[in-house]
Amino acid sequence: MADLSVSLAGLALANPVILAAGTCGYVREMADAFDLARLGAVTSKSITVESREGNAPWRIIESPAGMLNAIGLANVGLQRFLAEKLPTARGLPCAFIGSIAGHSIDEYVTLANAFDRAAEIAAVELNVSCPNTSDGLQFGEHPRALTELLAQVKPCVRTKPMFVKLSPNVGDIVAMAHAAVAGGAQGLIVANTFGAMAIDVETRAFRLSRQRGGLSGPGIHPIVVRMVHDVYHSVAKPARVPVIALGGVCNWRDAAEFILAGASAVAMGTALFIDPRAPLRVVTGLEKWCAQQGCARIDELVGAARAAELPNVLPNVLPTVRA
Repeated sequence: MADLSVSLAGLALANPVILAAGTCGYVREMADAFDLARLGAVTSKSITVESREGNAPWRIIESPAGMLNAIGLANVGLQRFLAEKLPTARGLPCAFIGSIAGHSIDEYVTLANAFDRAAEIAAVELNVSCPNTSDGLQFGEHPRALTELLAQVKPCVRTKPMFVKLSPNVGDIVAMAHAAVAGGAQGLIVANTFGAMAIDVETRAFRLSRQRGGLSGPGIHPIVVRMVHDVYHSVAKPARVPVIALGGVCNWRDAAEFILAGASAVAMGTALFIDPRAPLRVVTGLEKWCAQQGCARIDELVGAARAAELPNVLPNVLPTVRA
C-alpha cells in the first residue's frame, strides 16, 4: 500500500487532501458527512477581526464551468470564533488550518497573534487574495505590499507554519510567490478564485449582487495547473517550500495532475457543494495511482511531470496521398 503521508513545513498530514477555506463552514459541520480522519487537513473559513454579514444575495451562482461566488468573507469575527467555534475543533482527527483575512496590517497582526496562541490550530493560512471585499485585493496585488504585510505578520506566527494564499488575478503570480517566500511564508497556496462576472440576458441584470465574483471549479483547473508548475519550479522548489494546489479538483486525476505539476498537497472546495464525500474518493484514487506508478510514497511524484513523447504511429494513421 502506498504511503500518502506528506509534510508541509513540518506539519504532518496523513494524506495530501485538504478541505479549502470557505467551503466547510467552521469544520465541525463536515463531521456529519464523513470521518475527518480520512483527510489530511481541514481549513476554517477566513476569519476577520470584526464579524461580517457578507454580501447580499445573490452571492453564489452556478456556471457551466463551475461556480461564481461573492460571499464577502461572511464570518462571526475573531472573538466569537475563539469562544464558540474554535473549541469544537479540539480533538479533530486531522490537522486544522486556520485562515485569516484583514483590511489592514494591524488587523492581520491581531489575527495572527490570536491564531498563533490557539493550540487547536496547526497552521495559519494568510488569505491576501479574496477578490470580493470592498477593498479589493490590496495586499495580494503587489509584491511590495505583500512584503510589507509579511514583515509585520510573520513574527507573530512563531509556533506553527504560515501559508500564504496567492491570488491568480495578478500579472505575475511567480513574482508574488517570490515576495511571499522572501517575507517568510513557509508554504504557498496556489490559487484563489478568478475574477468573473455573469449577466442574465433576459433581464439584463447582473446575476451577483456585487456584479463581480470569483470563479471556481473545473473551468479554472488547467490554468491553475500551469500556475502551480511555474511557482513550483521558479520559487517553491529552489526555496524548499511546499505548494498547496487549489482550483477545480473534482476527482483523483485532477489532484494527481496538480501533484505532477509540483503540489505537495491539494485542496478541494467547489466539489464539496456537489458531493461532500468527493474528497474520500480522491484519497482512494491517489493511493491506487501512486501504487500504479510504482512509487512507495506519493511525495516521489511531486513535480514529476515530463515532456510528452510523440507516439511512433503517424505513418499508420496518415491518409495515403496518391500521385
